[in-house]
Amino acid sequence: MDREEFYRAARTDVTGPLHGLVVIEVAKVWSGPLATCVLADMGADVIRVELPYGRDGDVPPAIPGTGLSWFRETVNRNKRSVGLDLRTDEGRTAFLDLVRRADLVVENYRPGTLAGWGVGYDDCRAVRPDLVMVSITGWGQYGTDIDRPAYDPVIQAASGWMALNGEPGGGPVRAPTFLADELAGLHAAIGALAALAHRDRTGEGQHVDVSMLDSLLASSCGLLTLAAAGAAPDRWGNATDFAVPSNVYPCADGAAVYLSVALDKHWRALTGILGCPELARAPGYERLAGRRENRAEIDARVAAWCRARPADEVLRELGAAGLVAERVRNLTEVAADPHVRVREMLQDTTLHNGTTAPLTGPAVKFSRTPTRIRHAAPAPGADTGSIVS
Repeated sequence: MDREEFYRAARTDVTGPLHGLVVIEVAKVWSGPLATCVLADMGADVIRVELPYGRDGDVPPAIPGTGLSWFRETVNRNKRSVGLDLRTDEGRTAFLDLVRRADLVVENYRPGTLAGWGVGYDDCRAVRPDLVMVSITGWGQYGTDIDRPAYDPVIQAASGWMALNGEPGGGPVRAPTFLADELAGLHAAIGALAALAHRDRTGEGQHVDVSMLDSLLASSCGLLTLAAAGAAPDRWGNATDFAVPSNVYPCADGAAVYLSVALDKHWRALTGILGCPELARAPGYERLAGRRENRAEIDARVAAWCRARPADEVLRELGAAGLVAERVRNLTEVAADPHVRVREMLQDTTLHNGTTAPLTGPAVKFSRTPTRIRHAAPAPGADTGSIVS
């Protein structure tokens, strides 16, 4: 199937599957803006409330040739911006008037902050009884640690995730992305849609509590369960406990490939490539349990074979045998990949100052109600006059 066929029945009269949904965002940094970015990409009308003339999210570096922050421009596309100071009577009144017309509020301030300004969940529900409010915090709305501050790397450390990341015998390593923020934002978007579905059935709004810690633990592939049961997982680096061989292997041309052999039939195919077919069904090699015990020797065989060949040849031979392997690429290489462009994961977008940047596009594709970057992030407060009466 090509792109044209996938979108053959696409509608052009709606912004996306969430067309008509009105969302108020009172959020900073990444998790909250990411949650509403997902909803905005899907067609919701997201109104970002920020301090008048503020520059929250102006994190360096600037996108080359634009003078604008990659941070703000990436996560605030497809939104409108209203400048309000919620700590003032005027700002509070204007905000609650917006809430009265909204379906959903997303915020990521510390627990009690919005309530202290007179715009918390109870205040908002008083003007919109069926409102859904999603609150994203580091530790949640209840529990023993809710008053503790949190940033993404702090949650990576507190969750045990950082201790699992890195090479065996080495120290803990944080993820290079805002992993806790990203997952909390995605769980917040999912929670918002679930709460809105419930409201559509029953007329009941509710407060949705999303913590960065919970989100990272929920996305830990069940390893928390193993630890709680007394089988704490080890740090594996690029290897994998449940597949042997499974690692990064440098090649003769300086490139590297990642190969993972999860199935016994793939192991048998690999032994032919490596020139050791006698190990295909040999004791200690035929099944995964045995290969786990002989991991070091198997890794050495694969590494020696890869070192003697350029990456293209390695991938060609492995691919011909039905094995799962791929070149280890940097993001510059990924950005130049034609497949990434065909999938519209980079979309050239005119920014509010007239410059152009290749913004990262929406991940989910809808054949009937396509998602797309409709417009760039607005300048702070750009839409205040047209939205606030």
